[in-house]
Amino acid sequence: MSSIKIERDTVQQTITDAAKSVSKKDVGFVGSTAAAIAEAAHGDLPGTTGKHPISAVVGTALTGGRKNAGTKGYLAAYLRQLETNPLRTKMLTAGTLAGAQELIASWLAKDRNKHGNYFTSRVPKMATYGALVSAPLGHFLIWLLQKTFSGRTSLRAKILQILVSNLIIAPIQNTVYLVAMALIAGAKNFHQVKATVKVGFWKVMKVSWITSPLCLAFAQKFLPEHTWLPFFNLVSFIIGTYINTITKKKRLAALRKKHFGEGRAPGPSGAPSTLGRPEDYPPLGPNPPY
Repeated sequence: MSSIKIERDTVQQTITDAAKSVSKKDVGFVGSTAAAIAEAAHGDLPGTTGKHPISAVVGTALTGGRKNAGTKGYLAAYLRQLETNPLRTKMLTAGTLAGAQELIASWLAKDRNKHGNYFTSRVPKMATYGALVSAPLGHFLIWLLQKTFSGRTSLRAKILQILVSNLIIAPIQNTVYLVAMALIAGAKNFHQVKATVKVGFWKVMKVSWITSPLCLAFAQKFLPEHTWLPFFNLVSFIIGTYINTITKKKRLAALRKKHFGEGRAPGPSGAPSTLGRPEDYPPLGPNPPY
């Protein structure tokens, strides 16, 4: 073990000496990078120990530069953006997660389009829904929920907050979600949209009523209020990706069994309906998701 430590220290010193020599000759990009490595190797870069100078410099550069060195990295940077630009940050987050969720679920379920690609037309549509519909709606509803219960920490207030979230906020979000999914799937009239919401509403609500109270109770107990949103995002993304993947696998299995098109319910004109089934629209996870 001692020989390994001596070898590591020797390599580290070599890197430091080389960085110093380069930084003296070149004051440009190469010189500044070498100087940063030398600083990190001596442990002078805030938040680093000097054991891995190159990775420390790269990590510092990726998380906002030296001015953010020593902070808590990506989470701290994300929380700062939430504080300074809340709606924009939520829109970017929701769009990215909704699109990524659809893409990952397609890959896991081996669900390709007619060109053999996992990047189906639903990916940009889901990203658009997340950014332009889900995020603004969630932003307003979360703000309203937190404002209503601001400063109220009693057990009664926490229970009431969970009830409001599940009996008022969740139904609103899930209804909007099902309407959007029906339109994305190709609904052409009000009756198709209404049918999708009617059939899928209680299935989606069951998932929300199981996950949302647990997540909200956990957040109330262990997390500061400003970290609730990243936590809900993470849980929603994992649960939503899982449900979406399972749904796609079931749909593909049914299509293989029925040879694409057999057994579909006829549409209003007697032709096979092209509207996806409500169960093809999995919920995004616990509410509020973004």
